[in-house]
Amino acid sequence: MRKIVTVILALLFFGSLSAKANEELTIEKQLVGIVGATSGTVKTETRELKTGDKIYLNETIFAGTGSGTQILLLDQSTFTIGEDSEVVMDTFIFDPATNDGKIVASVKQGSLKVISGLISKKNPDSLTVEVPEGTLGSRGTEFQTIVSRGKTDTLLIGPGKNNTLGMRPGAVLVGNNFGSTLLDNPYSITSMSKGKAPGQAKKITKNQLKKFNKKMKALRVAKYTSDDPKAERKKIKKELKKELKALGFEKEEIKSIIKENIKKDKKKKVAIKTERAEKKKNAKKKAKAENKKGKKKKKKAVKKKGSKKKKAVKKKGSKKKKAVKKKGSKKKKVVKKKATKKKKVVKKKAAKKKKVKKKKPKKKKKVVKKKAKKKKKIQKKKRTAKKKAKKKKRKKKK
Repeated sequence: MRKIVTVILALLFFGSLSAKANEELTIEKQLVGIVGATSGTVKTETRELKTGDKIYLNETIFAGTGSGTQILLLDQSTFTIGEDSEVVMDTFIFDPATNDGKIVASVKQGSLKVISGLISKKNPDSLTVEVPEGTLGSRGTEFQTIVSRGKTDTLLIGPGKNNTLGMRPGAVLVGNNFGSTLLDNPYSITSMSKGKAPGQAKKITKNQLKKFNKKMKALRVAKYTSDDPKAERKKIKKELKKELKALGFEKEEIKSIIKENIKKDKKKKVAIKTERAEKKKNAKKKAKAENKKGKKKKKKAVKKKGSKKKKAVKKKGSKKKKAVKKKGSKKKKVVKKKATKKKKVVKKKAAKKKKVKKKKPKKKKKVVKKKAKKKKKIQKKKRTAKKKAKKKKRKKKK
């Protein structure tokens, strides 16, 4: 961070350069900015770039795999170029007295992160980034774009409407011949393909944000692993002082400019720190609230599971009891039915035996009675026959 701040100071020096100094530079060697930080292999068509090197108009900057660079422009804009990238500064016009100007850069491939400066602050429509599928119009903000084969993804980083630094709310107009999409909410993203209008603005996902951050990973590592940043800063300051002296600035003017810029940087640092502290506090509060909600949900879920398990156990128990009862009742019914059937069979058999027994003596009695009746009839016939015989004898005698 200190390294970046010193380079920003250097930009402020260049922003205060006189019009005469600009006239002395040729069109081919028109100064645009300075390299603030590098990581890995970063080159132009003619040289390899290092921290403190100057960047001129129409120079193509190549960043290899696992590499990156940060360029600080004369109007205090910052261009951060990610790995596997190719970026050209096509147009740079800047008047330090009025902050009027125009910036046009083109990204042929890779990733570019832009933080707008004084030109965009004066006129938000004056910073444009050209990509193969269309254009990105900055509205005084911070944004990042990734150009891949046949597709460009653009992310608006901020600031938002209610930022603590009092900065103008950012926006990016993504467009081509088929249509346009305005990104005006922080961390909103849109994609643009060849022959199609840009897609609708959507909130970026975690995986997409990782993809954007990965492109700038090499440069972050380079900032944290710098061996002696103080010595590098001293070198940059010496070089800048020599250049400013050569352009006609006096020591007192240089000191006053440095002091003013240091004060501004300190204020910005304090504002950024307070903003970060507030964000951390809000994040912690949100995390605590989410943890509490999560714990409550877990407890409710555990209770529900317990109650469900108890209900399931009760249901199973009741089902088992019912099944046992049903089986018992069925068995009892079967036993009862069998018993009743057996009783009925026994009763029927007994009844049949009784009937058989009863029927046999009746027949015998009937036979005996019939025989007795026949005997009586025979006896009567004999008697009547005897009587008749006696009567006949009596009549003969007479």
